[in-house]
Amino acid sequence: MPTKKEIKEQYKRMKFPMGVFQIKNISNGKIFIGSSMNLDAIWNRHKFQLTMGGHANKELQEDWKKFGEENFAFEILEVLKESEDPAIDNKKEVEILEEMIIEKLQPFDEKGYNKRKGVRS
Repeated sequence: MPTKKEIKEQYKRMKFPMGVFQIKNISNGKIFIGSSMNLDAIWNRHKFQLTMGGHANKELQEDWKKFGEENFAFEILEVLKESEDPAIDNKKEVEILEEMIIEKLQPFDEKGYNKRKGVRS
């Protein structure tokens, strides 16, 4: 049976899909764009925070409470293939991809829940 240390090392070597996602309010069409190094787990994290009332995005939290979980959809927008090149910072690449998609979709104000750079929620 593997030790705790071996299991931890095994987990660290696992590859998860990484990329950009959106949480869409089906009722009003507003979207929240985010990115993650683990697209398999990120929806559960957001859903848990929203259900518990502790999501960092207050406007998204308010709409979750108002419209209910059934009116939100999680969608993966882009998956980024992990580079084996140690000179490439995969996390930085995901962040750049997120910025590009935010620039394209403009999920601000009446269109979405994201905040413009330099604006606090």
